[in-house]
Amino acid sequence: MSVERHIAGMLQQIARQQDFVEIAPQGTALKAAALAHVAEQYGYAYDTAYRTGFKNSLVQVRMYRDPRPEARVREAATITAHPQAGNGGTVPGLEQGSLKPLPGAAGAVAVLKDLVTFDVMAEYIADRSLKTKLYLACVAVTGLMLFDKPPGEALLSGGAVALLLTAALAVGTTRRAKIAQRLTAAGFHEVRDHQGGRRFLGPGQQLPGHANPFAA
Repeated sequence: MSVERHIAGMLQQIARQQDFVEIAPQGTALKAAALAHVAEQYGYAYDTAYRTGFKNSLVQVRMYRDPRPEARVREAATITAHPQAGNGGTVPGLEQGSLKPLPGAAGAVAVLKDLVTFDVMAEYIADRSLKTKLYLACVAVTGLMLFDKPPGEALLSGGAVALLLTAALAVGTTRRAKIAQRLTAAGFHEVRDHQGGRRFLGPGQQLPGHANPFAA
């Protein structure tokens, strides 16, 4: 899908003043963050991100309609400044015809990229049930290898896979901790959602829920 179609599809959701807007560009978290930044200019706020699609190839971002008055002011100003956005015209914060952020928006997009990456990584780093399944898979593979390999070789191979898995999870945990540090330095504060997951909110922002009349 072209950049223009991605932008036009998102702006069509925004034009209907939907409570939630779903963004799922093909590609990286940076592209998703760039579109999320555009949605912010139209009065939406970041909610969450996760992987979806065939083989989890898409990064999907959910934005919710920000109920704060300043969000409506920002939305009105953006509509006035970019009347042809999504129809070949300029798009707030992005180079025309591209998802590359303009210099003035690069910092905000980088922060959104950290938010997206932090949430996406939770599916693999913080999910204890997934970790258990992966280690059980290592045990199962070792058991299958015992049918046609010497016990020592099978155990060594299974142990090597488990070791690689542990190392990969450790690297992911370290990376996620560094992202958390950057978000904190950028003025975000950590909270727990209703499922106990770690989330980061900007100044004055609240999790969608009882305090947000637009929450599901």
